[in-house]
Amino acid sequence: MKPVLFDTSIYICSYRSGHESEFRARNIEQGSPIWLSSVVLEELYAGADAVGRKKLAQVERDFDKIKRLLVPNLDDWTRTGKILYKIGQKHGFEHIGRARLTNDTLIAVSATRKGLTVLTHNTRDFARIAEFCALKWTLW
Repeated sequence: MKPVLFDTSIYICSYRSGHESEFRARNIEQGSPIWLSSVVLEELYAGADAVGRKKLAQVERDFDKIKRLLVPNLDDWTRTGKILYKIGQKHGFEHIGRARLTNDTLIAVSATRKGLTVLTHNTRDFARIAEFCALKWTLW
């Protein structure tokens, strides 16, 4: 099975619906290998309450234990900047919100480096990003 990475939007919907156990590392061996992006983790921590942070800490430990935490490297950061420039040239930064796209682009670039498919609810942003990199992504 092909490895996948869930975008933040997938985790948020899962947690809100009470299905967060679907994404626990101990369950991910059953299907496609799931990776966790440190960028997704950062976004989740930023919006989590005390109970949520405790759950996230366990998820972080679980993914770290099985060596499936994806951390952007220097090349990912520089490619992200170049892609954001191209998106801005084509669509205009005032319309796309460069700051909002930075994390999604970083997720996309690092996932592409590892050959991961990004699963997301965020069609608009990932479709734009895919115009400028060989991103494999799908709507969840």
